[in-house]
Amino acid sequence: MADGKRGEDSAVALKTSPSSAVMAGGLRGVSNPLEEWSGRVKAIEAGFRAWMAKQPIQIEAAVTTAVGAVQGGALGGLMGSLTADGGSPFPIPQPPPNANPEAMASFKQAQALAGGPLVQARNFAVMTGANAGISCVMRRIRGKEDIQGSMAAAFGSGALFSIVSGMGTPNPVANAVTTGVAFAVFQGGFFMIGQKFSKPPSEDTYYSRTRSMLHKLGLEKYEKNFKRGLLNDQTLPLLTDSALRDVKIPPGPRLLILDQIKRDPELVQAK
Repeated sequence: MADGKRGEDSAVALKTSPSSAVMAGGLRGVSNPLEEWSGRVKAIEAGFRAWMAKQPIQIEAAVTTAVGAVQGGALGGLMGSLTADGGSPFPIPQPPPNANPEAMASFKQAQALAGGPLVQARNFAVMTGANAGISCVMRRIRGKEDIQGSMAAAFGSGALFSIVSGMGTPNPVANAVTTGVAFAVFQGGFFMIGQKFSKPPSEDTYYSRTRSMLHKLGLEKYEKNFKRGLLNDQTLPLLTDSALRDVKIPPGPRLLILDQIKRDPELVQAK
């Protein structure tokens, strides 16, 4: 019995030991470095989007085009470096000597996708940069992302790709228009398919403008807070700091949301 009592006293002492308490507190205080890094990246991205939303359309389009071109150039350079000789794994046959100009233009454009790292980096930079820039301009002008803006961006990127990859061909304008139309048709088809499979549920239709605003500011994770508080498109004109605080939205995002509503009158107009 005495041994049992001493065992209980030891267990109590171990539980209440200062060193063990400090150790437990230290373990609880250890944070995940990956989560911290991810949070910082998201905060930087949200701040960048908020800054971009305040800029004139020219600056936003220029920055978006540059970022898209850099990303596309990096992707193209990587694809061109995947093979040992820097070329395509699917060789393009050479055209016959007596090929007509249209056939030569097609061969040149096909070879543009089979070039080395520098050639593919250039072509992808042109395509992705033009697509991103035109999409940005169309979104700012039309106030939404739709199939018309998507097809216009695809047409521009296709036409510029044709001009860059087919320089020296007899009919560069005709080739650019043909390539642009092909790009636009494919992009329009993909956009319609994507819309069909990603159509939001009917109960979410009252959150379309709210969702668009939050995504534009990089605050899409707070959409559930809006739904929890029944804050939808109809309540956007009535939003206040206290209402956002009641649905557990932090001060920084609250300021961004209220500022966006103040600067964008179309956001609070009934549609």
